[in-house]
Amino acid sequence: MTTDDIGIGAIRCLLPEKRLAVTELPEHAALGVVEQEFVGASGVRTVGVFADGEQGAYAAQVCRELAAQQPIDPDVLILVTGRAPDVLLGSDACRVQKDSGVSASMAFAVDGLGCAGSSAAWAIARDLLVADPSRRSVLIAHASMPTGVDRIRYPVTVIGDGAYAMTVVRGGRPVLRAHRMETDGAFHDLFTVDYKSAPWYEWREECASPDRYRFELAMHSRVRLGRLVEQVLADAGVDRGQVAATLMQNVTASAYDFYTSLLGLPIHPVCREHLSVLGHLGAMDVVLNLDSLLASKELGEGDLVLVLNNSPVAAWTATLWEV
Repeated sequence: MTTDDIGIGAIRCLLPEKRLAVTELPEHAALGVVEQEFVGASGVRTVGVFADGEQGAYAAQVCRELAAQQPIDPDVLILVTGRAPDVLLGSDACRVQKDSGVSASMAFAVDGLGCAGSSAAWAIARDLLVADPSRRSVLIAHASMPTGVDRIRYPVTVIGDGAYAMTVVRGGRPVLRAHRMETDGAFHDLFTVDYKSAPWYEWREECASPDRYRFELAMHSRVRLGRLVEQVLADAGVDRGQVAATLMQNVTASAYDFYTSLLGLPIHPVCREHLSVLGHLGAMDVVLNLDSLLASKELGEGDLVLVLNNSPVAAWTATLWEV
């Protein structure tokens, strides 16, 4: 490894102290039989819930906590946006830049990629450092909260709250060895919220076609992720047998079985554990899972971790990290 290798400098995750059982969520009692069966089989038992506040405030808070934990001096701040902006016309990214007190001279947002936004952000961070040798560090931040009042997203998952900040730096570990990403605009409006005709407390997410999500998008995901995994392994010059652990986002318990069977790579149990107690944390899932795996000391220097991520937008990513 050389100082030109680009990887993770530090990660800080912020999780709520308050947990609610999914059956205690206000919308649960109004679910139909099919929706209740979906929730029961989702693998989510409780979700973390922040006190009142905006996504930008929690993203700024976790940046400050990261800076207190380990001195950071980022050149750029990338905000991975939540499901809805805190403000229209204003800049959530610049708000986090100001409220976090970080030194970054430029801030911008990665938007429109849903859960896959964090994977896109760390690839962009790597590219920014490669493009300009004067840059040393990029700070990435994100906060996950539901759009509107409902946390149950049939037929997708159950939403919990959380926030994270991480740095991508020169000489960091794990090292980002390979990354691939694809999107498909055909699914851009599969999920929508009619936010213009109702106040936020009446916002409801609508799925244009649950069957299209469960079958057509699932088949696309099977092909796309299978191909992306082959590509990142080829880019790094390794094979499946050299991958020490595979992580993905936390959506439903059945997804782990699906992708384990598809890829021939078992999804690490930490994903299922977080899904059960925290719910789906949007773009935070893969960061939390990676941070927890690294903290467990289960892996050794040189081990490879494959991180998969996808969203109903639709976007698919595969990243290979070397510990």
